[in-house]
Amino acid sequence: MRVKRAAHAKKKRKKVLKAAKGYRGANSRRYKLAKQMYIRSGQFAFAERKKKKRNMRKLWIVRINAAARMEGLKYNELIHGLKLAGVQINRKMLADLAVNDFDVFKKYVEIAKDALATREA
Repeated sequence: MRVKRAAHAKKKRKKVLKAAKGYRGANSRRYKLAKQMYIRSGQFAFAERKKKKRNMRKLWIVRINAAARMEGLKYNELIHGLKLAGVQINRKMLADLAVNDFDVFKKYVEIAKDALATREA
């Protein structure tokens, strides 16, 4: 007895076409094109998830640098000073403090300045 694939094939095509809904032109209506764009969109999505992490780190660094310069330190001096002082705080938290709680951020800057001063002396 032979295997009839109509139901499974239709289900597979329906899944791809549903995912391709909203694509421009024939990319959302023709199965072959829709399938190609569906695969390609997955590749773009994967790459963008990686880029998002890079972009967020860049944003945190920009924010930290801007706040540190207001206190008379450069970004790299602040990070170096915090490392010398043994303070373990990540850039995400530092950036959040710089934006939302500047007084606490100033204390971290003072810790970094003290650590840099004791190293130079």
